[in-house]
Amino acid sequence: MPENPVRHCWDTVEISLRSSHTYANPYTDVTVWVELEGPGFCGRCYGFWDGGRTFRVRVTATAPGEWRWQSGSRPADAGLRGKRGGFTALDWTEEEKRENRCRRGFVRPTENGHAFQHADGTPFFLLGDTWWPAGTFRYPLAKPDDPHPPGPQMTLRDALRYRARQGYNSIAVIAAFPAWANDGRPAKLISEDGTCIRAAWEQAGTGSAKDMHDEDGNCPFRFPGRVPGYEDVFPDVEQPNPAYWRSLDATVRCMNEFGFIPFVEVARRDVGQAWKKYHDWPDSYVRYVQYVWSRLQAANCLLSPIHFDWNDSTIPPEDWNRAANLVIERCGPPPFGQPVGCNSDGSSLRLFGHVEEARWLTFHQIGNNPRTHDAFEMLTEQFHRDPPAPALNGEPYYDGWPYDFEPEAGSDEAARLCRGAIYGSILSGGLAGHIYGAQGLWPGNVEDAAEHRWWEALQWPAGAQMPHAMRFITSEGERYRDLVPDAARVVPSRTGAPESYTGWAYCARTGERDLLLLYFERGCPRAIVEGLPPGAQYEARWFDPRQGRWLEEGPGRPAADGAGALALPPFPDGGETSTTDWALKLTARR
Repeated sequence: MPENPVRHCWDTVEISLRSSHTYANPYTDVTVWVELEGPGFCGRCYGFWDGGRTFRVRVTATAPGEWRWQSGSRPADAGLRGKRGGFTALDWTEEEKRENRCRRGFVRPTENGHAFQHADGTPFFLLGDTWWPAGTFRYPLAKPDDPHPPGPQMTLRDALRYRARQGYNSIAVIAAFPAWANDGRPAKLISEDGTCIRAAWEQAGTGSAKDMHDEDGNCPFRFPGRVPGYEDVFPDVEQPNPAYWRSLDATVRCMNEFGFIPFVEVARRDVGQAWKKYHDWPDSYVRYVQYVWSRLQAANCLLSPIHFDWNDSTIPPEDWNRAANLVIERCGPPPFGQPVGCNSDGSSLRLFGHVEEARWLTFHQIGNNPRTHDAFEMLTEQFHRDPPAPALNGEPYYDGWPYDFEPEAGSDEAARLCRGAIYGSILSGGLAGHIYGAQGLWPGNVEDAAEHRWWEALQWPAGAQMPHAMRFITSEGERYRDLVPDAARVVPSRTGAPESYTGWAYCARTGERDLLLLYFERGCPRAIVEGLPPGAQYEARWFDPRQGRWLEEGPGRPAADGAGALALPPFPDGGETSTTDWALKLTARR
């Protein structure tokens, strides 16, 4: 690094160090860090091994001014310890910040704890898509950046441009798939007694594991592994492959350049059985989490210690929670305040506890099981915990997945289910945002198979309709951050079956009840809103979630009666029962 270089706030500043000794396994044998000081900041930032005798520490400036660092290592190494340096940080102009939201700083909870905002206070409503293997060849980062229309030649950059035009600002990524090697045999996991069991997704009929290497053929860890008889299936997780991780670095950097703030989970839960049986658990896994977090700690992203989408009890949630807590105990939270959550089977609150039990957790999620509207009450449960933490639905119903509902993938009916997931989740307390997904997109499918390829799924109507919800929820500016989920205020609110997306209504309102946002699934009867100020008059506006537009002709100005009950107007499709889904905004007239 040049002497006292000039950088912008929130840019990655990389400090490169070279060890004076050669170590048998520098990944396990050496710990490196810098003590960083700057305006309003003083703390330790850990680094990582990046091949050979090279170690790196990535830092960023959270405020303009002069920044200084000094390196340390364990064991003491003349090449790694006692090095000093600094840099000057400048703030971005407002115009530059408008060009790229990442320049507004890392994401953090709002003051009331229920939503997200940037470090400069600008609201950040997360709207993500799910491309779990975005760091692999399945979403190629090919250079030069020669734009392509949707099709087999499409690159990661093309896909980001496509979603950016629609209004997305985040991508959900799993950093590594060390158990997903395609050796021509069905994917297997190792149980506690050493026997092989099939993965749940194989039992569901999705076939053998898929290749998950980067564009140059690099896997995240080296082979052969330590699992007897499966050395070519499960790698040696004490031997990371720096070349793969540099590819992931480039992927995250590319997303930031396009203004996307990715949610990066370090691994999927099906690595746990072999990891625990054949490696030093939990220390080995703690080391791995810290390795990934150290590589990404200066990037604008959200982090996770595990993708726990299925609680199969082979590695129970308390084991993962213990490992994640040890990361915090030994190294502290991400030094620059990146939010940490976990995609969960059901509710992260129910699996791991609140922030007292899960000391690593700064925002909650629901996901995967179940993927119907009866799951949304878990968001409301998370919303009302003290101290408050932001929450979102990270794995809702995906277009074409799961197959239980059986609408044709990419159809209008599949899009309706996706709309029910996003509006129902947000108004149930998921004010941090929402993460969309679709069959073909989430596994990055590029194979010639019955399953849709990802560039085909990218164009489905549901994906284009998701950002409309952000237009609805933010129609009164920052006021959405003060909403309280209150579906019971709508009578009736639950006339449909629990495991469906039909017949339920949702409501979120401000404490003063001067703003109410409502959503009605298909099959909802015309309803009454109770508990309003007696005699209060409201401006009512219908919103079409399919087109993302407000209806020109409003339903009038309904008023609450003397008991505070307001009869809602007929649905725009003219019936007493909704034949499709609708959203409604009620604002009190002053």
